[in-house]
Amino acid sequence: MAKKSKDNKYDTARKTRRTFIGGQALLEGVMMRGASSVALAVRAPDGQIELKTERLKKRSKASRIPIVRGVISFISSLAVGMSSLLKSAEVSAPEEETPSKGSTAIAVVLGVVLAVGLFIALPWFVGWAIKRWTTFDNVGVISVIEGCTRLIIFIAYLGVVRLMPDIKRTFMYHGAEHRTINCYERGLPLTVENVQSCSTKHNRCGTTFLFFVVIFAILMYALLNWIFTLFRGYEYLFENFFFTLMIRLLLLPLIAGLSFELLRGLAVLPDNKFTNALRAPGLALQKLSTCIPDDGMAEVAIVAFNAVLELDAEPNKPTIDFYERDFACERRKLAERLPDNPQDADWIFCDILDKRRGDLGGVQKIKSGLVKKANEYADRLIDGEPLDYVLGNSDFCGVKINVDKRVLIPRFETEMLANLAVEEIGDKKARVLDLCTGSGCIASVIARGTDAAVTAADISDDALQVALTNFKGLDVEVVKSDMFSAIEGKFDIITCNPPYVRTADIDGLQPQVTAQPRIALDGGDDGLKFYRIIADCAAEHLTDDGVIMTEVGYDQAAEVVKLFKKIGKSEVVKDLDGIERIVVCRK
Repeated sequence: MAKKSKDNKYDTARKTRRTFIGGQALLEGVMMRGASSVALAVRAPDGQIELKTERLKKRSKASRIPIVRGVISFISSLAVGMSSLLKSAEVSAPEEETPSKGSTAIAVVLGVVLAVGLFIALPWFVGWAIKRWTTFDNVGVISVIEGCTRLIIFIAYLGVVRLMPDIKRTFMYHGAEHRTINCYERGLPLTVENVQSCSTKHNRCGTTFLFFVVIFAILMYALLNWIFTLFRGYEYLFENFFFTLMIRLLLLPLIAGLSFELLRGLAVLPDNKFTNALRAPGLALQKLSTCIPDDGMAEVAIVAFNAVLELDAEPNKPTIDFYERDFACERRKLAERLPDNPQDADWIFCDILDKRRGDLGGVQKIKSGLVKKANEYADRLIDGEPLDYVLGNSDFCGVKINVDKRVLIPRFETEMLANLAVEEIGDKKARVLDLCTGSGCIASVIARGTDAAVTAADISDDALQVALTNFKGLDVEVVKSDMFSAIEGKFDIITCNPPYVRTADIDGLQPQVTAQPRIALDGGDDGLKFYRIIADCAAEHLTDDGVIMTEVGYDQAAEVVKLFKKIGKSEVVKDLDGIERIVVCRK
């Protein structure tokens, strides 16, 4: 476990790697910005962390020129920061009305006017008032008063807004952002525990940058006041509010550029008494602009940071929007949740995305709602529910068959039975009876693949309801019948996959099997109960050259052949594992 550092001391001595990834607190989230990408992670009302990633435009040549790059970085940061705040609001408070572009522009303008008024105009007015309404005319002292006023307003502003609950939560996310960057720079794994052990202060914080802006403004405006005194006879001009304000605004880019270079320089310089002294005021002010985050906030910051690391490292990695996920990542995570059958993760995604398994490799993004649905499916699998019930269907001979807990799940061996029946029928106008039809899978394949007149029978009302959903658009007659009890007429082919598990063996089967209807499994004490019924009754329902095709248990073929001797001659078909699985009896 990482050793917990003191929150009031930024431990640069322990840094093992440097990064120029920076960030910003958002509404219930964090924005991280790297060399070529931006990531926004926001906690949605449902508790999920929503992520949005973007690629940054390539830097211009001007962005490499000292001081100029600071101005460009400042403007870019304002634009990205404001955009990120608005985007985070869409996730953190989706039910609230999103501001229009017009109202957003007005809000930005009002914010700039307020900032200019508080931090530029008001301090100047204080100096101007002292000079105008008193006999005091010392430029140096007035400049000091003006500068102190500016610094006091800045500190007071931070202290007041910190008292607002919503702003305090944003400052907590600000603390989470700093802790995450510090954790990475200390060479620690990005876990919540490690992040929470790090400081909420950081040398490259925007609060420190603003402090440097205030200090450079004090120095530059003091120099400007002195320069004004050299122009004797033009005092009226320099005392004009609008002229003076314009001059000071024109100096802002230079002030921002110098502040950026100082901040950048101090971030890379080694620790010593001089650099620590220059860092100290900005770090101290961060006590006002950061708060201790909770674990959930640290988790959000980690998600944003990791996303930027990955995007910067992989230029071809696709970006994602809120409520989207990286499919490869979600596919891997779902497979990890199903260690016994990791391939089930693919079948879940195939069903949800309506794609073939071979096409999953081409999927890059997936909506978070679908990820949530996939994980709900996985929860049911973990609880022991069969995959086919979870998906609501089975792939049977290339046909999607609806299944649920009311019917037996079709198996591959049963596909062999259905295919043998289709091959036997060929082009004949045969009449076919599918006994113990269950989901109707065999009857469906026969009806789709031949011109036969198909009758499907089962004793279970529930099973027949499911079968009817699979017979939509097919010419299949449905009969409720306890084996042959309600069957009339003769058939060219009778197919049947009856219950054939020995009663005593059922409870010892896998949970995915015992979850299926017992009535579809239980074949009596020896598993041959229904084969005896077929042997006794089938002949009267077969045409002269009729055929019975039935699936049998792994050790039942010989016994079934004996039972069927009263009907006719039988042959046995083995499955791909070499097990005698299908008995075909010709009358």
